[in-house]
Amino acid sequence: MADENLKYQIGTNIALLRKKQGLTQAGLAEKLNYSDKAVSKWERGESVPDVLTLVSIAQELDVSVDVLLTDPNALPEHTGPVQNVMNQVVQKTLKRKADKRIIVWLSSILVWFVALLTYVVLSSLGIAKSWLAFFAAVPADAIVRLSLRSAWHDFRSNRTLISVLMWSSLLCVYMVLFAFLNIHLWKIFLLGIPGQVSIILWFRMFRTVSGAEVKNGQSDDKKADS
Repeated sequence: MADENLKYQIGTNIALLRKKQGLTQAGLAEKLNYSDKAVSKWERGESVPDVLTLVSIAQELDVSVDVLLTDPNALPEHTGPVQNVMNQVVQKTLKRKADKRIIVWLSSILVWFVALLTYVVLSSLGIAKSWLAFFAAVPADAIVRLSLRSAWHDFRSNRTLISVLMWSSLLCVYMVLFAFLNIHLWKIFLLGIPGQVSIILWFRMFRTVSGAEVKNGQSDDKKADS
């Protein structure tokens, strides 16, 4: 019963805060990289988001996680044991999330440090076009971030990172051809158009599959109830 109450509380709070922000279910789902069916299921109390998603929801709705866990019909000082346990879990999750952010930024700093070191060494040796190292650092940074987030099963920024990787790689090729061969191959950027469309369709397909899974889950729940 406590679990059902908590689902109701979280769902009610998400719905109230979402409407307060002027967001539709589809709008919130887009920000979280979930389907609107999943958001609808949360708000009806049929399921509850995991802790990491709960943190992301709180950030998008500009509130603390405590607000999502609070009983909307209770006085502020009356919190149950389930909420207290969830608050402790959330605090630990926030700390882990902060640690991961630090790791990501340290990795990015390392990439740019290597690029700077490469530039200093090559320019000191009198090697021309050593500034190209900074252009190569952009796709390298995207690869590092993409690898870390994928290892942590955090796919929310993958579409942006893959797009940055593709366009920065095309820019690197263009700059190398321009710097060493004096070739202005601007048409190479046309390759990015079908590439970007493919990226958008690829991630949209996964969102559609996620929505279908939620819908099938709802059907299974109804069958189980009957």
